[in-house]
Amino acid sequence: MGFYGTLKLIFYKMKRKLDHGPDGRPFPSGKKHCKGNGYLSPSNLVQATPTTFGDLRLANGHSAQRRRVTSGPPPSGLQDWLHIFQAWSGPERLLALDELIDRCETNQVKHMMQVIEPQFQRDFISLLPKELALYVLTFLAPRDLLQAAQTCRYWRILAEDNLLWREKCREEGVSDCASSRRRKCVRPGVAVSPWKSAYIRQHRIESNWRKGDEREPMVLKGHDDHVITCLQFSGDLIVSGSDDNTLKVWSAITGKCLRTLTGHSGGVWCSQMAVATVISGSTDRTLRVWDAESGECVHTLYGHTSTVRCMHLHGNRVVSGSRDTTLRVWDVSTGRCEHVLTGHVAAVRCVQYDGRRVVSGGYDYMVKVWDPETEACLHTLQGHTNRVYSLQFDGAFVVSGSLDTSIRVWDAETGGCIHTLTGHQSLTSGMELRDNILVSGNADSTVRVWDVRTGQCIHTLQGPNKHQSAVTCLQFCRGLVLSSSDDGTVKLWDLKTGAWLRDVVALQSRGSGGVVWRIRASDTRLVCAAGSRNGTEETKLLVLDFDLDEGKKESE
Repeated sequence: MGFYGTLKLIFYKMKRKLDHGPDGRPFPSGKKHCKGNGYLSPSNLVQATPTTFGDLRLANGHSAQRRRVTSGPPPSGLQDWLHIFQAWSGPERLLALDELIDRCETNQVKHMMQVIEPQFQRDFISLLPKELALYVLTFLAPRDLLQAAQTCRYWRILAEDNLLWREKCREEGVSDCASSRRRKCVRPGVAVSPWKSAYIRQHRIESNWRKGDEREPMVLKGHDDHVITCLQFSGDLIVSGSDDNTLKVWSAITGKCLRTLTGHSGGVWCSQMAVATVISGSTDRTLRVWDAESGECVHTLYGHTSTVRCMHLHGNRVVSGSRDTTLRVWDVSTGRCEHVLTGHVAAVRCVQYDGRRVVSGGYDYMVKVWDPETEACLHTLQGHTNRVYSLQFDGAFVVSGSLDTSIRVWDAETGGCIHTLTGHQSLTSGMELRDNILVSGNADSTVRVWDVRTGQCIHTLQGPNKHQSAVTCLQFCRGLVLSSSDDGTVKLWDLKTGAWLRDVVALQSRGSGGVVWRIRASDTRLVCAAGSRNGTEETKLLVLDFDLDEGKKESE
């Protein structure tokens, strides 16, 4: 047995002596000796050149002459005993050490541990070339890497490596980093990695979403006691539309109403937004294109002969659906109507447009797939037995929700019905489809998560914390599901597990008339349009910002 094997056996015997009584039974109480964070067990050490304990100390950079116990003169015969020990073979020495340890008192064993154990606590990272040390650190999870940076100054420098954190961000799906920004120094000689800052920021935002804090949301009051019918959010601008015939542009930072967009002679029922361009549809049968920065009405789009009920913007084109049973394709920059799609025999209630195909659903129970360039109806998807209220379209699948309580998944190319999703008990008023995962909100107060490829219901978001009334709006965000309801709450759910996490918003008048009509979310903000139908809650917008660090919170 080699030198390290001998020390391993000594460790085993000493720890057994410390952890158990002389008779080998565990002590009934008391703490065991703890290893340091940098502990390396003898079994993990590579066989090296040291053959004695003194050699090992020299290899570790310590003096071979360690400080001795000074309790008195050495016992007589010590040298003779040592000469006899050295003359024995390896197995004989081990047997002698076994007997010696068994005869030692606890404080004597502790002394041996204090002498021997530090020699196995080696800063292996500092001993490696920088490239190898960084390679070792790549195996740590980001949270462990943050802890490793607190070990010592050299580990801190290694753990701030920008390329290392770029790889960690890639693994975690973090892509937002101001790489052109200079690395700032928090202390002399240590620069903070921009990619590390990006990871910490994303981790903080995720924690704020899931756990929240005690800060009250910013309240934006407007539209008097009217209903907010549509809500858009882009950058730092929020645009709300109402049945009071106006739209209002708000600052998401200050909460101030920047301007009111007036011009419609009827209630605003739908809107779309891209950067600072806003398109609105009204009961006055027109669409209007606005510049949200200046408040100017750029174009008024005439053509529909009844209420403009829905629209969808893609690039420079918007497709509108009306109660006049038609859809119109408009060029937003010129205000010109390019195409009219006719075929529905009742009001068009919902529309989707991906730049290539238009999909529409109507009160005639039909879903239609169109080629807008030729104005041809490619498929009429029949199967629903009541009005179609909601649509999703990702280029491959068309998903339709109806008052008949079912949701149907269709093949966009063939027009065939792939799945009929059953389980809801009432009107499916809103849906979100992303990466083959569908989330549906229903007037039966539940939210369901589906796999559109298999047609299986993965989760039903209900239980003790479920909504108490109809679900009004849905949003996907950061692996989370946000749902608003007529019960006056906005609930947060975990998409993977289906678990309720918390109520992000709970109106004071919840359960007695307070309603959250619409929600819009980005990675860092949530905007809610709330009010009531009986005067118990004034009409307002609530803005919650989750990109606040501790310093910002304290400054507020």
